[in-house]
Amino acid sequence: MSRTRRTGEGHGRLGSVLSGLAVALGCVLFLGGFAWGAIVYQPYTVPTDSMSPTIDAGDRVLAQRIDGGQVRRGDVVVFSQQSWGDLPMVKRVVAVGGDKIACCTDGKLTVNGKEIDEPYLAKGTQAAMNGIPAITVPKGRLFLLGDERSGSLDSTAHLQEAGNGSVPRSAVAARVDAVAWPLDGMLARPTGFEALTGGISQPGPLRLMVAAVVAGAVLVLGGAAYGPVAAWLGRGRGRSGAGRREPVRVR
Repeated sequence: MSRTRRTGEGHGRLGSVLSGLAVALGCVLFLGGFAWGAIVYQPYTVPTDSMSPTIDAGDRVLAQRIDGGQVRRGDVVVFSQQSWGDLPMVKRVVAVGGDKIACCTDGKLTVNGKEIDEPYLAKGTQAAMNGIPAITVPKGRLFLLGDERSGSLDSTAHLQEAGNGSVPRSAVAARVDAVAWPLDGMLARPTGFEALTGGISQPGPLRLMVAAVVAGAVLVLGGAAYGPVAAWLGRGRGRSGAGRREPVRVR
């Protein structure tokens, strides 16, 4: 057997081993990314336009399962509150326990005396249609508003209830990170609350999960394609070799 043939077979075996490893690693990343996502995230369908224009009725969102103690101002959360109907609802947290909230100063919410920029509201929308009297949110509770302030049944509709319309942190089941359908992607960070004590939340690991799934799919497809591509190239080399003739020597 010639050196050339042995070298070609060695490269072929190495390529097969590497393609197998690529497929195996790709399967781990692809399936692991989906499994990780299923553990960390919960899909929800938003039934109303109360969070428009951030989230529209019928949108499918991905919400990270979190403890209510992790919630920060500006978060869009999924929660259930018996006095509000005891059904899963999606609203934005604008104040937490101990905060003093009021509306409106120059058309804006104030939290602890600071005017809050809310770029997620539709242009021209008032921060609160009927104003919010100055109240202090009780400890361990959250004050929530919909981004569609004119028609959202939120904390402003429950101001006369115990807690001044706030809900307990324990009512929160998850924090919305992204709109999965339609493919609007990650929610914009609520920077208007950054300067307040406690800051804002950081997004969950959704981008990392998506990257793992995409990388896994690429490795699986690339590894699986190695065999057919190598065979096709081998046939091409075989045909070109068969067409060559050795020169005839005249004695």
